[in-house]
Amino acid sequence: MLNELANLHQKCFPHKPWSADDFADLKKSGCEIIASQNGFIVWRAVADEAELITIGVAPDARRGGIAAAMLGIMENELRKNGIKHVFLEVAEDNRPARSLYEQNGYVQVGVRPKYYDGVDAIMMKKEL
Repeated sequence: MLNELANLHQKCFPHKPWSADDFADLKKSGCEIIASQNGFIVWRAVADEAELITIGVAPDARRGGIAAAMLGIMENELRKNGIKHVFLEVAEDNRPARSLYEQNGYVQVGVRPKYYDGVDAIMMKKEL
């Protein structure tokens, strides 16, 4: 499964693909991963907070609701486990991702200047 996940990550993020070992390390560190044939989401929860680590959808499957569905599944799991807040960071110039998060109730709570190779990271939060 981790090899397929690494292959999907490479399709989604060809400029910085993660390996199967990277995903194994995330699992070992306590991250949860949900994956389908065309998408994946990775998060970590601690106490009553969670952080969305990454989400990806294969390019040929984008704009079909997969990312929003995965966010919903993650959020439902988090609620069941008593999590009250979800945080994430997204590159300021990643308009599609920012739009996805905003449409799903995430709001900007801060900025990390030049966090992504010179591009600001927008910090976002959603109350569950």
